[in-house]
Amino acid sequence: MKSICFYFQIHQPFRLKKYRFFDIGNDHYYYDDFANDDIVTRVAERSYIPMAETLLQMINENGKAFKCAISITGTAIEQLQQYVPEFIDMLKKLADTGCVEFLSETYSHSLASLQDPDEFIRQVKAHDALIYSLFGQKPKVIRNTELIYDDDIASLIASMGFKAAITEGAKHILGWKSPNYVYSSESAPKLKLLLRNDAFSSDITRNFNNSDWGEYPLTADKYINWIAQLPEEEQVVNLFMGMETFGEFLPRETGIFDFMRALPRFAAERGISFMTPSEVVAKHKSVASVSVPYPMSWADEARDVAAWKGNTLQREALDKLYSVAERVNLCEDRRLKKDWEYLQSSDHFFYMSTKSLTDGVVFSPFSPYDSPYSAFTNYMNVLADFIVRVEEQYPLSIENEELNALLLTIRNQASEIKALNKEVATLRNNVLNDAPEVAEKPKKATKRVAKKTATK
Repeated sequence: MKSICFYFQIHQPFRLKKYRFFDIGNDHYYYDDFANDDIVTRVAERSYIPMAETLLQMINENGKAFKCAISITGTAIEQLQQYVPEFIDMLKKLADTGCVEFLSETYSHSLASLQDPDEFIRQVKAHDALIYSLFGQKPKVIRNTELIYDDDIASLIASMGFKAAITEGAKHILGWKSPNYVYSSESAPKLKLLLRNDAFSSDITRNFNNSDWGEYPLTADKYINWIAQLPEEEQVVNLFMGMETFGEFLPRETGIFDFMRALPRFAAERGISFMTPSEVVAKHKSVASVSVPYPMSWADEARDVAAWKGNTLQREALDKLYSVAERVNLCEDRRLKKDWEYLQSSDHFFYMSTKSLTDGVVFSPFSPYDSPYSAFTNYMNVLADFIVRVEEQYPLSIENEELNALLLTIRNQASEIKALNKEVATLRNNVLNDAPEVAEKPKKATKRVAKKTATK
């Protein structure tokens, strides 16, 4: 029996306000609250909320036969909690059905996997802790930012205990192979891979409302028939896409929600089931290993990471940001750490891209800049102020090794002081406990004296 594995991505960055050179050192708040509120609220009303309602209908109306996965970043959750809390409640309802799996990823949709492995691990743990606190699930399958993946990242993911990773079924990696199987990583054989089927995913994201497409209009029965006609031995069709596809990029008027609601009925007629990623990897064995020596993603035709690291502007900004990673993680300043999270979002670097993208990338309509160069200038002004604040905590003139040694000495001294304070507290308690016994002896003596006096 064939299966369909749906996965929907939700992400919103904290967009930066216009930040001038003269603001450096004077203004430490970097975000455009009006734009963030406006965009998140609009997308939630047009896309997130009606799509969540549709998914709940699909689950309830089909006896919980419909299943899917959702991946949502920490930065998206923070903004939705602030501006559209009712959507978080809807996600909780989806989690309670037992038919929706929440995936792991980086907290701020960052490029840490390409820049700083330690930061990548920290962010994933922070994200998963938030998912567990809100939805009661401990993610077992990970989806890295923009499906970025290579052999080194696979080893890193496997070391964290994940059973599987979701990534792109890129042609330059698969060659003649089909993405409709479960694979494993060549660098980490125990890590299974679910590969996005670009053709079937794009039929929804790019072609559904394209009247020039040869198969227009796309109907649910036609779509399911195509999947049913795949070779019998092919196991699973992975349909991965941003949730903004539904209602935002494909407005309700196109019939996209009706299309989705009809899928389970036609799938049941053709003997096709729906499964979550964890169910897929539990049911199917890997048919082969896949080697990915260079980072790939689901962006544009090249399926590489050039959309975020393709020019000198982006690389300079990334290198500058991650040069202070160790110092930021050593400090205790909560506001500084939050800014560190928000400044890592991949969107900031995508806005600096000078590459012509042909894949309808999700965030391009939301770019607040006139050009990649203005995006770079604005970001670097913000980053300059951020680094000034980091330097106030730990001067950049001190090398990282020297700083670590000093901090280690401070921690050791703090531990020693804590131990001494504990010892003093123990001695004080002992003295206080012994004091009543000492004080009680004179009282007994006084009673005896009083008794002798009375007898006389």
